[in-house]
Amino acid sequence: MPDASLSDAIREAYASAPSDVVILHTLELRHPDFKNESGVTTAIRVVRDQQDLFARLEASAPLNPSQTVRFVAMGFDLDLPPVDIAPVPEVVLTLDNVSREIVKHLDAASESEASIEVTYRPYLSNDMEGPQMDPPITLVLTEVEADVMRVTARARMVDIGNKAFPGRLYTSTEFPGLAR
Repeated sequence: MPDASLSDAIREAYASAPSDVVILHTLELRHPDFKNESGVTTAIRVVRDQQDLFARLEASAPLNPSQTVRFVAMGFDLDLPPVDIAPVPEVVLTLDNVSREIVKHLDAASESEASIEVTYRPYLSNDMEGPQMDPPITLVLTEVEADVMRVTARARMVDIGNKAFPGRLYTSTEFPGLAR
């Protein structure tokens, strides 16, 4: 089943595997407690490559929309969720050779009730003007284990089956006609 969120360029790269175009897999981890030295909310961005990547984010990105950002080169493994009948697909994410900065951010997030979100974006080596998947896949980390060399986490798709519909809550404060 074709994925409609993939661009024509990455579909072609998957189908023909040209030797001069490489698919660069990136991850962005976000949490309200991920702060930089200035106290501004930031994200952990990594690329599975030998060198850092500077690429533009999509216009709907939660942090730094339409801006060129840096993805730090790091080894990681992520199996994309299968097309399956499971109610909430789950994947295992492994980051190798994690830095102290990443562990510091994860420690800060562990003391919070908010979830860590992970966004997967594929880029093509010949096109850094935006990810080749729109919208990109966003997952929520459910379990995180860290040791000296590796972070392993389980991630799930957002559970839309348990979300309220419609997304707007109609209250008598906002809609006085509801009160009798």
